Amino acid sequence: MMDNSLLDTLKQIGLNLYERKLWLALLSCGTATAGELSRLAKVPHSRTYDVLESLEDQGFVIIQRGRPARYVAIEPFEALERVKRKIKEDTDTAVERISSLQKSPKMKDLQQIYKKGMSLVNPSELTGTFHGRDVLHKQLESMFKKAKKHISIITTNEGLKEIASRHKRTLSDASSRGVKIRIVAPEAKSVAEVQQFAEVKNLKDAINSRLAIIDDEHLVMFLT
Repeated sequence: MMDNSLLDTLKQIGLNLYERKLWLALLSCGTATAGELSRLAKVPHSRTYDVLESLEDQGFVIIQRGRPARYVAIEPFEALERVKRKIKEDTDTAVERISSLQKSPKMKDLQQIYKKGMSLVNPSELTGTFHGRDVLHKQLESMFKKAKKHISIITTNEGLKEIASRHKRTLSDASSRGVKIRIVAPEAKSVAEVQQFAEVKNLKDAINSRLAIIDDEHLVMFLT
């Protein structure tokens, strides 16, 4: 019987259910064929081969080619080290490709397509609701980076801490290029780091609202 707590733990590193079951099954027997692992892990035979190929690609198993092919377990710590290295290599490659695209002439083409598309959009269509705090903060980050004149933020004490932890660098950069930043919160002056790039003002009374106004054109409001 599979250890459910181990299955749950492995989910946290991105393995799907079949990958988790087959890897644990292989660890339990050291080496096996796809058919043996399918029966042991209770994974459909039709899916076993492609899932094991995926585990090999990620660095979890070794395949011994033959008739039939056999799959060999790798010591768990070493397997995870291999996975970490592969993720880093893949990430570095992806970042290099993105950086290369940003520096290429194609970037200008993409910008022109975007500007042309946005010129056809009615401003009212850009008003909407964002779901999820991370999504909201990403939208804020984007707007802070585009700010040209001023940013006004009214927030709670908790919201002020989030602004300092998530957007300190972006707001500091905005201030450096001449954007005037004002922050109002019940205890704004208690968070020293925001005073490095913003004019801060304490509110006498506690509030439950959070909002940011950018260049008097864009408004972002947290409803919770």
